[in-house]
Amino acid sequence: MAKLTVEALGALRGQQQAAARARGEGVVVTVGMGTCGVAAGSNATFEAIAAALAAQGLKDVLVRPTGCMGLCHSEPTVEVRAPGMPAVIYGNVDRAAAQKIVEGHVAGGRVVEELVCDTPALDIVTADIGGVDYEKQLRIVLRNCGVIDPDKIDEYIARDGYAALAKVLTGMAPQGVVDEVLKSGLRGRGGAGFLTGRKWQFAAAQPEGQKYMVCNADEGDPGAYMDRSTLEGDPHSVLEAMAIAGYAIGASKGFIYIRAEYPLAIQRLETAIAQATAYGLLGEDILGSGFSFTIELRLGAGAFVCGEETALLASIEGKRGMPTPRPPFPAVKGLWGCPTVINNVETLANIPVVLLKGAEWFGKIGTETTKGTKVFALTGKVNKCGLIEVPMGTTLRSIIFTIGGGIKDGKAFKAAQTGGPSGGIIPPQFLDTPIDYESLAKIGSIMGSGGLIVMDEDDCIPDIAKFYLDFTVDESCGKCCPCRIGGRKLLDYLDKICKGAGTLEDIDKMQVICEAMSRASLCGLGQTASNPVQSSLRYFMDEYKEHIEQKKCRAGKCKNLLSYSIIPEKCVGCTACAKVCPVNAIKGERKQPHVIDSAKCIKCGQCFDVCKFQAVVRG
Repeated sequence: MAKLTVEALGALRGQQQAAARARGEGVVVTVGMGTCGVAAGSNATFEAIAAALAAQGLKDVLVRPTGCMGLCHSEPTVEVRAPGMPAVIYGNVDRAAAQKIVEGHVAGGRVVEELVCDTPALDIVTADIGGVDYEKQLRIVLRNCGVIDPDKIDEYIARDGYAALAKVLTGMAPQGVVDEVLKSGLRGRGGAGFLTGRKWQFAAAQPEGQKYMVCNADEGDPGAYMDRSTLEGDPHSVLEAMAIAGYAIGASKGFIYIRAEYPLAIQRLETAIAQATAYGLLGEDILGSGFSFTIELRLGAGAFVCGEETALLASIEGKRGMPTPRPPFPAVKGLWGCPTVINNVETLANIPVVLLKGAEWFGKIGTETTKGTKVFALTGKVNKCGLIEVPMGTTLRSIIFTIGGGIKDGKAFKAAQTGGPSGGIIPPQFLDTPIDYESLAKIGSIMGSGGLIVMDEDDCIPDIAKFYLDFTVDESCGKCCPCRIGGRKLLDYLDKICKGAGTLEDIDKMQVICEAMSRASLCGLGQTASNPVQSSLRYFMDEYKEHIEQKKCRAGKCKNLLSYSIIPEKCVGCTACAKVCPVNAIKGERKQPHVIDSAKCIKCGQCFDVCKFQAVVRG
């Protein structure tokens, strides 16, 4: 690869766009090969498609890998684009399905209806925004995910990749870049929602000298995979954004801090950095502008606390990842004592679009106080788990019931949690709450990095609060007493309540501890660790009282509060319950009523789940 000038970059873009149009005149088969797809078997799917094409003698069909298409509920996913036909995405494509798709769609020109996902082909933001449809996804951050081959820089360039960097370096002063980002209203997507442009402004205002740009890719929330998928599907968008930010604040060095548990994202970042460096889009004298910027990876060991800015910087420096008091803030005194800007993956992935299309365009999307879109990892008891991106202001109801397809198995919606283990538990009465920072804060939750977990009637709220608190207690660095001691005491009280030994006085003590943790903890982890407990006490106090006063768990999750028995009149003696009992606690003759030995019963609930006659009851 030869280093590019601005003119050469433009020429290459034109060539690659022409090549893409030429590919569009033939059949293109794209296989989703993010981590979720690979785990589901997409490598075998890719091989099966290639073999089937060879068997059919279809040498002109292009088969290509891509990142996550977002349809995690239907992995492996395959998109087929053929001239004269709409693009079709197929789901759950194993070897047999791959054979059918090649024979039916690619060779035969007919859609294989039984394999089609009920989610339409991806809509990518390529034109001006008119009215925003809050019932649908709008992809800015994920604009290239599931579309390009992430290991090929030319495909990124064909979709206006590095055009924003060229625009900035040839026609904008550093302060002009900062002003445009400020004007856009883009807020940090890592949790607190601080204005991105203002953070850049603080660092840019520091005296000239060594400064750093850091990408926080240490995604630690349970059930969250937004940043990982973005890096796997579109690594160059983050590299381009970091170079733009470096130019704006006067930094010549960047670091991407990513957890070592993301091997595929790391591999694709390494490839992208090498390609961008070879093209002269990173390194010395980028595009002949005189501006130099390099990027290195730093691998984290998976500590949740290293998502906090000062702990992350300590880890990069080779120290134990522990937060430090602020001020000074990293933008003033950060990495090795130098001004440092830290943005997360999603924030940075917006930057090239903001600079190319302008702050005014970006400002048309979202709400008055929260512009743009938000990426969520939609998981839990929902029919269509996956990676989604919606305009800010979209309601929880639209996300869960329209995009997510509703609750699994027709169960009742019970709650949703945004913000991961630091977020609040949101009850049904707030389903029509628009997603933005202020609206979520009013109901006791946070945006967080983008985990969105859906719960149904079979989930126990005290048990859920205990699960999240157990995580944050385990991940606490232990530096400050409110988090270290308060979190442990809260967990003890929740454990006591779930075992049926709690008292109403425990509730009062928990509320006092929650308040102390949120006010006095050193960093954001400790300050928000009690959010699941606070919100659950606020909205689900009746469940806590049931556990305490009635010794009852309505969801059947708290084993100490359960007992199982068999109604003789309903039992037909089918023996299904006895067969699944792991401790042989169920006795009875075939076609005769069975009995559960309560002394042996371990309350696993398998008998309850398999009984077709409602003879097994849970009390």
